[in-house]
Amino acid sequence: MSSKNLFDLTGKVALITGASRGIGESIARTLAEYGAHVIVSSRKIDGCEAVASSIRDAGGSAEAYACHIGDMDQIESIWAHIDQTHGKLDILVNNAAANPYFGPVEDTDLGAFNKTVDVNIRGYFFMCARGAQMMKKAGGGSIVNVASVNGVNPGHYQGIYSVTKAAVVMMTRTLALSHADQNIRINCVCPGSIAGPMLESSIAFANGPEAQAERRRRIAAVHPMGRMGEPDEVAAAVSYLLGDAASFTTGIALPIDGGRLA
Repeated sequence: MSSKNLFDLTGKVALITGASRGIGESIARTLAEYGAHVIVSSRKIDGCEAVASSIRDAGGSAEAYACHIGDMDQIESIWAHIDQTHGKLDILVNNAAANPYFGPVEDTDLGAFNKTVDVNIRGYFFMCARGAQMMKKAGGGSIVNVASVNGVNPGHYQGIYSVTKAAVVMMTRTLALSHADQNIRINCVCPGSIAGPMLESSIAFANGPEAQAERRRRIAAVHPMGRMGEPDEVAAAVSYLLGDAASFTTGIALPIDGGRLA
């Protein structure tokens, strides 16, 4: 039996978007614990630097770089920075997401539509494309896109968000097929309801503390395990897909959902 640590990321450079809080922050911390140098990215530099600084304080290697993936100029800027500073990227985790509208899908306005699509589809696509270009030059790499169970079964009052997350699942499969012979693995995860800022923002739509408590109870109840997930549970699955433990795995959409899609 091999003694190789299949989760060791020593010497790897990893970019995580949407990493200033929630799932993205947990992924950044986990990858740093496994030895990667992590680039903590999100829209606002202060939040990124707070996470990167705490990773360094804990003995890890991290830097902060602000990037709004709904803005093509900022996408080009972060890839230029990575090329100039590191000359390579081994790992990309697309976690940043937009979900600005909660309500009947037919009432989605153009602003909410564009914001959701620009981040969740266009942003993910061009982040993957630039990442694959850099990884191809270096001989390989690994990408994980954070989709959602809503990309498989649409969420109530989350119409356009569900549409974009379904697109992420198909995007992942398409890119995985295109790059499989280039030693670039591309997978996605489909989290269920995960405790954190995005979930709390959806609960906040309920009117008053009692209604919010009831909504929280109902959200937990749709998962056969009877609870919401935690960011660290998503980070663990992402770490598996990024490392050598998943070396023969590409193009999958892995549910992390307490049995919700079973």
